[in-house]
Formats: sequence, C-alpha cells, structure tokens
Amino acid sequence: MRSLDFAPLYRATVGFDRIADMMDRVLSSDGAQPTYPPYNIEKTAEDAYRISIAVAGFAPEELSVEVKDGNLHVSARKAADETGRSYLHRGIATRAFERRFALADHVRVAGAVHEHGMLHVDLLRETPEALKPRRIEIARANDTTPVLEAKAETVN
Repeated sequence: MRSLDFAPLYRATVGFDRIADMMDRVLSSDGAQPTYPPYNIEKTAEDAYRISIAVAGFAPEELSVEVKDGNLHVSARKAADETGRSYLHRGIATRAFERRFALADHVRVAGAVHEHGMLHVDLLRETPEALKPRRIEIARANDTTPVLEAKAETVN
C-alpha cells in the first residue's frame, strides 16, 4: 500500500488539523481491525446516539468507560477466576479488550448502562448557541435603531 504525505495539507489549512490527523490515522492503520467485542452504533434521536457493546461474562465493575482527548475508551479486564472451575468447552470469550471511538466535536457521553450482557453508552450532540443558525432582523434605512443593537432570534 502506498503511503501518503499530508505535510502540504497541514501547511495550507488552518483549523483542520483534526480532520487531517483522522485521515492520517485511517490510512496508516493496518487492515486487521479488532472485531472483539462486537458492537452496534444507532441513532436514537436527532442529536442522540447509542453504542451497544456485547460484553457477556463481564460484571459492571470489570468494565471501564472513559473520555480522553475526544475519544471514547471502553475497556474490560476479567478478574482472576478463583473458583477453580474446569471447563470442557469455553465458548464465551471473556478476554480483556479495549475499544476506542473517535467522538465528533460537541458530542458528550450522557451515560452508560450494563444490562443483559450489553453495555449501552449514550451520546448527545450539543451544538453551542454560537454555532446554531440565527435569523438576523433587517432594519429599515430610516429606522433609528443602531445596527449594533439589532436583535437576532434563534432558528430551530
């Protein structure tokens, strides 16, 4: 596979570093992506998402959900099995794992729930007021209202 140099992109753009870093990560990663544990990503509302991860065999205290540097880190470590059990067949994988999900700007983790062998992580996109579209009132030319005091209303 060819390697791409993004140095010209870094020099010619301002404020798009995160996009360039993401492209660099995707293109430089090897083809073997981890498939364990399986997960779903669903859109539950206009600005709400849910990541559901199959974590059969793990207790809630063995799971860890953290947000660091714009990434969601989900990991699990199985406590040492001190019961002395002897398995004839062990089909439920309880090996340690770490999954990372890149979060978009203004997305925050609303909470996490462990139920029926699934870990559900709820995400919300909260667009700041400054980035929401606004309707600007147009003043008449003979109106005495200064332009600096013109009122704007939020458009939804």
